[in-house]
Amino acid sequence: MKIDISEIAEDFPEVEIAVVIASGLAIPAERPAALADIIAEAERACRAAWGDTALSDIPGIAAWRRAYRAFGIKKTSYRSAVERLVKNVLAERDLPAINGFVDCYNAVSLAHVLPAGADDLDKVAGDIAFRTSRTGDSFLDMAAGDDGARDDPPKPGEIVYADAEKVLCRRWNWRQDARSLVTPATRRAVVTVQGNGVGDVGKAAAELVDLLGRFCAADCAVTIVRSAAPVAELAGT
Repeated sequence: MKIDISEIAEDFPEVEIAVVIASGLAIPAERPAALADIIAEAERACRAAWGDTALSDIPGIAAWRRAYRAFGIKKTSYRSAVERLVKNVLAERDLPAINGFVDCYNAVSLAHVLPAGADDLDKVAGDIAFRTSRTGDSFLDMAAGDDGARDDPPKPGEIVYADAEKVLCRRWNWRQDARSLVTPATRRAVVTVQGNGVGDVGKAAAELVDLLGRFCAADCAVTIVRSAAPVAELAGT
């Protein structure tokens, strides 16, 4: 299995993606108490570091606002996943408790101000890539509401994260597809930690590996791709 960012590397030369393959998972449905303590500390640290700073002036958020504008996303309703996390925490809203796995990568995302997302590897088809959208791309919005997930394909020129069959995340790192969400039943997962000139994705991935091992019994392998070497075989697959 490969990761490929070659299609966007020229336009985004500072892009850097850490891919964590986590296997042998035993995901707790409820947030463990020790993980809750770690997340509470990450929330406190975020508020201490950025509480007096405009969102647009936080380097990790500004980097993704620039990237979004570069591929044509101007509406303020479309923001990177990490901006939503930081914004909510600064507004005194705690990180939502989803499950032990999702809570781990959200904690790392918040601490490093780097977007992160995960998919059930057994529901991912073929290789994965960050690329521009294509005719025929399929995306089922995970937040479609009571009517269930609806097909909401990306706009032309939009950057997406995709496997061989479907879009896994629209607008680079805005929202995930409903078909590959990580749940307590997931046994293998792929996580991406994404940088665009700000932050240390290698350090963030190492912290994530530690948390996933402690709280989800994960056996992890990490692969990092950059614009200079945009294609790689994924360790652990």
